[in-house]
Amino acid sequence: MQVSPDQTIWLLGAGAVFTVLLLGLGLASDDLAGGRAAKRRLSRVSPDRTTAAGQATTPLRRSNRDSSIPLIDRLIKSLLPAPDKLRDRLQRTGRDIAISKYLLVSFLVAFLVGLAVHLLLPVSVWVAIAQGISSGAILPHLLVGLLARRRLNGFIELFPDAIDLIVRGLRSGLPVTESIATVGQEMRDPVGIEFRRISDAVRVGANLEEAMWSVARRIDVPEYKYLIITLSIQRETGGNLAETLANLSDLLRKRRQMKLKVKSMSSEARASAWIIGSLPFIMFVLLFLLNASYMISLIQDPRGNLLLGVALAFIATGAGVMWKMVRFEI
Repeated sequence: MQVSPDQTIWLLGAGAVFTVLLLGLGLASDDLAGGRAAKRRLSRVSPDRTTAAGQATTPLRRSNRDSSIPLIDRLIKSLLPAPDKLRDRLQRTGRDIAISKYLLVSFLVAFLVGLAVHLLLPVSVWVAIAQGISSGAILPHLLVGLLARRRLNGFIELFPDAIDLIVRGLRSGLPVTESIATVGQEMRDPVGIEFRRISDAVRVGANLEEAMWSVARRIDVPEYKYLIITLSIQRETGGNLAETLANLSDLLRKRRQMKLKVKSMSSEARASAWIIGSLPFIMFVLLFLLNASYMISLIQDPRGNLLLGVALAFIATGAGVMWKMVRFEI
């Protein structure tokens, strides 16, 4: 099928947008609230959630069904590559989002975007289908990542105050389980609801450490795991738990202050990255509007296509390098 110059322009534009979205998808799927090195260090001291007899413990979740329709539930569990990871990622948003709902929204986004591109833009059906599939795969993923980051940031902001409340409860003579229940009653969400879940799990007979690690599937941040590790070490070695948790609260506050300072100092570099990364696309559009024949000759020539491909690769590489330069592990 012969592709017209206009279709080629839209195809290249769709490819550019797809490249940028893929880059954003890669950045968003990276650790939501910490570096990979910190996650590896924490995994060394994380329990494997097995009993002494070697049997897996019962997870503290009410249902493992991803859809109310049994057939769809079986299809999700058999065809989806990693349903557990996707399920945990959806739970981090704090919303009741089942995998079946997420997939349904993805299909709807793909259909609507593909239909809109096909009806509103002078492109072929295949370009519209490709644009719809890429949008359906990327846009819901980015939205879930945004909701999860917003909730985790809210948790991290309130978490030192929650630890201080536990410390005050311990110093007043309350056991740690009652202090955690107090946090669930006094603190606002998302801290309150997660600590209430811990307290409810302990009331029905679960071990405190097991209940806290079950919440760590939704609150996958180093700050929360530091608390679990602190409680585990104190349970094994003894010591003044109130003083240890007070030191942990002070450490977490200083860690957050350092993160905010790094973000403030790197704001100029991040703004420069956005400006430099968007300039080639802006200039391409402006030059095409001023002299379309000049830009079409670049697109129709195979050497021009090669240069455009190399330019997109360089832009993606440069954006990745600048992103790594302004991101520090604290």
